[in-house]
Amino acid sequence: MISLEPIGHVRSSKHDITDDHWGNVTATIDLDAAFDAASLDGIEQFSHAEIIFHFHGVPLSAVERGTRHPRGNPAWPRVGIFAQRGSARPNRLGATIVEIVQRSGRSLTVRGLDAIDGTPVLDIKPVMVEFLPRSPVRQPEWSRQLMHSYWEVTGD
Repeated sequence: MISLEPIGHVRSSKHDITDDHWGNVTATIDLDAAFDAASLDGIEQFSHAEIIFHFHGVPLSAVERGTRHPRGNPAWPRVGIFAQRGSARPNRLGATIVEIVQRSGRSLTVRGLDAIDGTPVLDIKPVMVEFLPRSPVRQPEWSRQLMHSYWEVTGD
């Protein structure tokens, strides 16, 4: 058994889970009181961070352990849960690379975090070029279709 405690929570204007239009979402991650503000020292020197979070709004009964059509779309092939980035994964973990907007005390404001208000944050890691893919990225066409509007900026 692995037990994780959130390091903080997301504050966002997004309260409902949606599949698209996360590009201009600005959110703040407020660290738990157990963490001193110094735990974020130096993060503002990075342009991006990877946020690891828990899809707390997904009920255990919805967790997929086999295959499904991504987003329930039968036009896309049935693929294993580990061949997609859906939220109904066995451990309900999300990971997103976000742009760092600013840091203030124990709060980190970011852009492009696809997590709703109240989402528990499990970790924050600075993005370093050396940890990005070192070879060309390959992906199927259905995943490009799925992601077409995901990061689209809306007039919100």
